[in-house]
Amino acid sequence: MDFLEDIELYNKAMDNAYEIITKKKTIDDIYYELEADTLNEYPLPFDPVTEDGRTDDVIDMVIEHFISIEEYEKCAELVKIKEICSKTLTE
Repeated sequence: MDFLEDIELYNKAMDNAYEIITKKKTIDDIYYELEADTLNEYPLPFDPVTEDGRTDDVIDMVIEHFISIEEYEKCAELVKIKEICSKTLTE
């Protein structure tokens, strides 16, 4: 894997995380969208077996990614979700 492939895989992981965190897609949706030759590539920045990606550290990582590529609408949506999740944990 070269540098550009690594960047592409990282971007895909952040896109997948955004879709799951915002509940626009499920893990199954993402899996079934994979092409036959890429079924082994299931990039996510968290383990979907043990968490749903709605932790502060994962959301912060995804926000930083979208800030770096100037997709501020996604950042705003993630910040709102982070606030809701944080309130739920403290109650």
